[in-house]
Amino acid sequence: MALFDDIKKEAAETKIASRILAKCSTEIKNRALLAMADQLEAQSEFLSLENAKDLEGGKKKGLSGPLLERLTLTPKRIAAMADGLRQVAALPDPVGEILGIKRLPNGLQVGQMRGPIGVIGIIYESRPNVTADVAGLCIKSGNGVVLRGGSEAIHSNTAIAEILNQAGDAAGLPPCVVNLIKTTDRQAIYELLKMEDSIDLIIPRGGEGLIRTVVEHSRIPVMKHDKGICHTFVDASADIEMAEAICVNAKVQRPSTCNAMETLLVHKEIASVFLPRFAKRLQDAGGEIRACEKTMAILQGNMDAISPATEDDWKTEYLDLTLAVKVLPSLDEAITHITRYGSGHSEAIITNDHSHVTRFLNEVDAAAVFINSSTRFSDGFELGLGAEMGISTSRIHARGPMGLTALTCKKFIILGDGQIRN
Repeated sequence: MALFDDIKKEAAETKIASRILAKCSTEIKNRALLAMADQLEAQSEFLSLENAKDLEGGKKKGLSGPLLERLTLTPKRIAAMADGLRQVAALPDPVGEILGIKRLPNGLQVGQMRGPIGVIGIIYESRPNVTADVAGLCIKSGNGVVLRGGSEAIHSNTAIAEILNQAGDAAGLPPCVVNLIKTTDRQAIYELLKMEDSIDLIIPRGGEGLIRTVVEHSRIPVMKHDKGICHTFVDASADIEMAEAICVNAKVQRPSTCNAMETLLVHKEIASVFLPRFAKRLQDAGGEIRACEKTMAILQGNMDAISPATEDDWKTEYLDLTLAVKVLPSLDEAITHITRYGSGHSEAIITNDHSHVTRFLNEVDAAAVFINSSTRFSDGFELGLGAEMGISTSRIHARGPMGLTALTCKKFIILGDGQIRN
């Protein structure tokens, strides 16, 4: 088909551009990123107009409130995109970094050097800010990028990509280093997943269905960014006011994100004091609770928006103000629950018991583990990475928020002065 022949050709051009980009100086890459940031802000009104087209289309398609929230480009989010690019420009360039040089008994010096992966394919849904975030990280780390966003954000993504490419070209980047696939035909995803000659790594960002589709059909290595069933455990020794503030933030501040709390676990010794206070705050914010039997008994008469939890509630990523709540007798039971139902994304404990801190850090298996803080910090921008490719829930190569170094691979370098092998 001619359309997919064009996509294949564009991906091949990005591969060529990536080889040129790999040799670009840090100065050129930083200049391009700063120019992109300036242009995103300068064209904020244009971006808002294009985004409005997507929002109107999304409403006609019946997209849910959380999906429309993810799709929205506010002036604040446009400014955040620009700030992310500036932060990436300010970070050290990982390309060419030499690691762990050591001298062998035969005099050889052996180490490793970071370099770009090549071309990164990003398949994502809803959030148009991802277009700028991942493009900036790929450029700084010397990688070309092929972007395939969701059909619901086609106008926003196209506008952002055009701005980035115009600014990049003017700053000296090779053309085609940022390549947005503009067709909304779903078959384009399957075609991209066959392009192992042009694309070196696939990173899917989206719902469970998208992740499963990509993993099942890709000929290219995949770095999974899976759903976020994130827990917070309020331990018996927790400071009540701190726990209340953290849990409200983790659920209410932006519930449509993958790092928002989906299940609250509470130690039985603190539950009768903590839960009524927290439930009132959640209800005032428009939230509701799916409760275990003990939670139901504690909150009867204290909260209207409450119903009994089912087994499925412990497995659900709500992405809205619905929260599953369970009262447990011990840290052991909390860790067991997280191990059974968690998605390996982000988990938190609120406690003043140092031994419980140590156990939680050592025994909870997740990409990010938080002590006395909100899971909403599980974000590359918040953790000083400038931006992120997403939150990797894989265990190979990179895990957690993926920044610049996660987009590099290492090669061995061996420095000699005439050594030969006997």
